[in-house]
Amino acid sequence: MPISSGVKTARDWTRDHLQDLGWPATSPDTVDAVLLTVSELVTNTHVHARSTAQLILTWDGDCLHVTVHDNDPAPPRPRAAGTEETGGRGLLLIDALADTWQAHRCPRGKDVTACFRPRPREGDR
Repeated sequence: MPISSGVKTARDWTRDHLQDLGWPATSPDTVDAVLLTVSELVTNTHVHARSTAQLILTWDGDCLHVTVHDNDPAPPRPRAAGTEETGGRGLLLIDALADTWQAHRCPRGKDVTACFRPRPREGDR
C-alpha cells in the first residue's frame, strides 16, 4: 500500500489486517509493537528518505513481516539521541520491539523489514 497521506493511514491499514488475523484478542502486546514499528518506519521514510512509503505486510504462519520501502538507497543509521531530544530513537525502538529486523538495498531504494511472532496474553500462557 502506498502511504503518502501519513502515519495514521499506515497504522489504520495495519490495524485492520491485524484484526483479520485475530491478534487484538490473542496478542495485544504484539499488535502494539507492530503499530509502533509501522509508525516509526513510515515516519523515517517521510522524514529521512523524503519518499512515499510502500507498506507491505506478509504473514507466513510463523512471522508477520512488516516491510516499508522507500526511494533512498542509503541504509538506515541509528542516531545518538540526547536525553533532551524528541527524536533519534526509532531504530532502537524497532530493535527492542521486533523479533528481528533488517534493511536491504534494492534497485529503486531500500526495504526495511521487521519480523513479529505473535505473543499470547499473559493469562493465556
